Formats: sequence, structure tokens, C-alpha cells
Amino acid sequence: MPGTEWTLDRRFEAHNGTVRWTAFGEGEPLVLAHGTPFSSYVWRHVARALATRYRVHVWDMPGYGASAKFVGQDVSLPAQQRTFTALLGHWGLERPRVVAHDYGGAVALRSAVLDGAAYDRLALVDAVSLRPWGSDFFRLVAANAGVFAALPPHLHEALVRAYITSALHTPPRADTLSALAAPWLGEEGRPAFYRQIAQADERHTAEVEDAYAALDLPVLVVWGREDTWLPIERGERLAAVIPRARLHPLDGAGHLVQEDAPAELTAALAEFLR
Repeated sequence: MPGTEWTLDRRFEAHNGTVRWTAFGEGEPLVLAHGTPFSSYVWRHVARALATRYRVHVWDMPGYGASAKFVGQDVSLPAQQRTFTALLGHWGLERPRVVAHDYGGAVALRSAVLDGAAYDRLALVDAVSLRPWGSDFFRLVAANAGVFAALPPHLHEALVRAYITSALHTPPRADTLSALAAPWLGEEGRPAFYRQIAQADERHTAEVEDAYAALDLPVLVVWGREDTWLPIERGERLAAVIPRARLHPLDGAGHLVQEDAPAELTAALAEFLR
């Protein structure tokens, strides 16, 4: 996957829609999970670097990125958990290393706690994990999804681009911002953006929070010190409740650390994953 190309050339038929995924590199298996409102594209730099040592699996959750989007789609946390657990089986991965960002963190944690998915080790990057979660904007849209979904396309695009920008500590490059926003535009993307926010529910992390104390594996909690969506205090709490966890703060990084500090993030993950 050379240069700036990012293509998910494989398919998996999940209960809630077609999953687009790919794998590259050689070595022990490593799975990278994205969050919301993003896609596996956010892992492009980190994935290529880690593929020199690992067989890296990346995927877009149903309702996100290049994966299926459709009216009535279930993109809730339990649905994404079920899909992730099924994907691990499809890939034949019994104890992969897993790195999960934002909403993907909640997905990976639910699969471990509720489905018994076994990981060699787990890195949680600015992860949705402990209540409360979601930015003020996220909660506003969740409460008024129908109103926001009626925005004209040009206003919707401006909103999406501004929202994504707020996840970074430093403004993204124009081409990067366009790539991150593209899946949420058009006749399929626009309603999908509001669908995934409307179905987010904190009770789906409430169901598993108490079980974090029983997790018995090495866990790295990576957090951007400038995260305004999920302040670093949330990461400190998460590292405190998981017995074998340690916190690794990243200076000068917001919520989307893959864009703010890709080299620093890759270095922290490479050391931990070894």
C-alpha cells in the first residue's frame, strides 16, 4: 500500500452490513480499530510503520468509511462489537495485538468483556470507555439528529469539516480534512453521519465498566494531553481501573492523535507491542 493510497480491497458480510477491510505486512497479527466519526484512514501512517514487523489488519466499521451505509442500519456499540468479534473469527486471529481509538476502544473492550475475545495486549488511544463520553456537540446532535439531518448539503459539509477539525490540536492539512470528511458527504454519507451519533448510548459502556478491573493483559492507555473531546483525566481514570495498565500522555496532541502526533504515537505503540 505505497504512497498516499488507502484502499480496503476485501469484504466481509456482517450482520449489519458489508465490512471493507485489508491486511498487509508480515509477522504476528495486529488489529487497528478506528473511532467516530473516522475510518481506518486515520491509521494509514501508523499502519504502514508497524507493518514492517506485524501483519496489520484494518477495517471500516459498518456505517463508516468505505463500508456499507443504509437506512435502518444498526451501528450501535453492541452491533459493532458483534461485527468485530465475528471479524476476528473470520481472520482466524486467536490472540492478536489490538490497538483501538475512540469508539473502537469501546468496541474492543466490549468484545473482550462480553464475548471473551482474547488479545495478546491492548492499546487504548483516547478511547471511549468510561462515562461521560462525547463532546458537547456530539450530545447536541444526538438529541436533535432529525433537525441536523435536514441541513442543506453545503451546511452539512461545513459542519462535518468543523467537527473533525475540533478533534485535532493543530489544524489538519486541507487534503487530509477532505479525506476524513468525504465518507460523510453525499446521499449515503450525510444520513449515515447523524445515524451513528443518534445510536450512541452511554449505557453500552455502563454495561462493561465494572468488568475492566478483571482484565488480565498488558494495556497501554495513550492519550493526547490537549484532547477536548475526552479530557486526559478520563485516560487517567481508565489506566487506574485496569490492573496491568499504564498511561502514556502525548504532548501537543488532541483527540485525533494519529494526525497530531503520528511519530510519537507510533513510537509508543512499537515499544509496547514488542
